[in-house]
Amino acid sequence: MTFEPRLTRNWSDPSAVGLDGYVAAGGYAGLRQALGMADADIVELVKTSGLRGRGGAGFPTGMKWGFVPRDTGKPTYVVVNFDESEPGTCNNRELVEREPHRLLEGTAIAALAIGCETAFVYVRGEYLWQSIVLERAIAEAYAGGYLGGDVLGSGMTVDVVLHRGAGAYICGEETALLNSLEGLRGQPRLRPPFPAVEGLYASPTVINNVETLMNVPDIVTRGAEWFRELGTEKSPGTKMITISGKVERPGNYEIELGTPFRTVLEELGGGVLGGRALKAWTPGGSSTPLLTAEHIDVGLDYESLAAAGSLLGTAAIMVMDESDCVVDCAQRMVEFYAHESCGKCTPCREGSWWATRVLERIEGGNGKDADLPVMRDLGKNMLFRAFCALADGTSSVINSSLQHFPEEYEEHVRLGRCPLAPERAPVPAEVAV
Repeated sequence: MTFEPRLTRNWSDPSAVGLDGYVAAGGYAGLRQALGMADADIVELVKTSGLRGRGGAGFPTGMKWGFVPRDTGKPTYVVVNFDESEPGTCNNRELVEREPHRLLEGTAIAALAIGCETAFVYVRGEYLWQSIVLERAIAEAYAGGYLGGDVLGSGMTVDVVLHRGAGAYICGEETALLNSLEGLRGQPRLRPPFPAVEGLYASPTVINNVETLMNVPDIVTRGAEWFRELGTEKSPGTKMITISGKVERPGNYEIELGTPFRTVLEELGGGVLGGRALKAWTPGGSSTPLLTAEHIDVGLDYESLAAAGSLLGTAAIMVMDESDCVVDCAQRMVEFYAHESCGKCTPCREGSWWATRVLERIEGGNGKDADLPVMRDLGKNMLFRAFCALADGTSSVINSSLQHFPEEYEEHVRLGRCPLAPERAPVPAEVAV
């Protein structure tokens, strides 16, 4: 993999975490340029670049900005989604730790593009250190004139408010995040109306994640065509990935969109841990459908993964080898989603709870032949039946594991134990769920 890094190009320079180092590396040049542009021109530039949201859905960023009405008589808001809670994902965390001013610059440019004077950064509750890093950067940006009531002498106002969450996975969903930001219970809202029209405080709102906004300064200074030089036609640019699990070199890496998974696994991840065989992997965190060793040459971009039956999501790749039990992995993942369900939607609340009970029974050695049809029904009836994608993530684990590894479920039932962990004693039937 040989390409010029973009988001990570200053990672070797520890001074880039501070204002002076960031400016010395060319930081805030995009904001200076954006101050001299019409807001509609900024939106059009981002549209032309093809930048897509890096938080999961991959929605075109410029199009989202263009949806914001400007004639409502209400203020407009930018909200930064830094509630990075998807299992296996931690690349936004490192982006902020190493170059927080890039996020602030991208946020300020987004604010100029939609006529926003107050932006909010919603930080995951567990990210204490990252909150401190951002607080320092915000203070530096105000002191340097890059934020505040007269940004770089332009007369424009851009204020940034840091808001800490309380550690709820559901608040990564954008409407639940808005509820939390308003001091309400973190539960998703019915859409429409969509946040672009009626979001924070019932006002037009743009919500972007950290990585999305950190691409914006370079698009302004270097142009849309430069941004499209890497990646694919429909998925241009680069993507931060997190690779973890059974690999030799887990970590965060920047890749060109469209890079085959084999290249990422072998060249960046160092191969499967201990030289064992690849069994399964998630392309975008545990909420995206599992893929198998047969999909090792699939490109890591939105279209290729959709064609393979999965999603790019947050690009959190979790690798499982031949010694891993898929039923055990599915049980752990579903237990997480059952725990994090906000309880608002019956299919999610009840379906995830019952799925954990059945998976515990199968993995515990007390599975029945009837359990597999029950699991298939649960997965089918949860998909697209809730206000947000938490239920979809739960069903993705169930459906994909049953699709690709049905024989492993059947072996659990036939043997009355986990076939990959014969030393594990079955749970006694009288205490089994």
